[in-house]
Amino acid sequence: QVQLVESGGGLVQAGGSLRLTCAASRRSFSRYDVGWFRQAPGKEREFVAAIRWSDDATEYADSVKGRFTISRDDAKNTAYLQMNSLKAEDTAVYYCAADLSSLFQRNRDLRTLDYDYWGQGTQVTVSS
Repeated sequence: QVQLVESGGGLVQAGGSLRLTCAASRRSFSRYDVGWFRQAPGKEREFVAAIRWSDDATEYADSVKGRFTISRDDAKNTAYLQMNSLKAEDTAVYYCAADLSSLFQRNRDLRTLDYDYWGQGTQVTVSS
């Protein structure tokens, strides 16, 4: 079992920045693919960014590419989402997700992966 706890959300003006943190309870976090997702009121949950355990390759939704950066620090069992140039449409609850991977799964699609573990979410509100 892995417990994920997000933090770092809050209220920020458009154009501002926030850094979200996802802290994992498991020391083998380095073997997990990690994704960030978000859900705005009345909308479905959507993919934001992901990072692959095997080579730290990253993927981003087109809507955040160039503004958001996903990273991880496996020594701290932590993943991050740096969000810059925030827009009102970035307002949502942001969720961290993780899934144990292996060399046989190193090419799986992290955008549509059925992640096993999810955090409780952290609210990000961007005022225009």
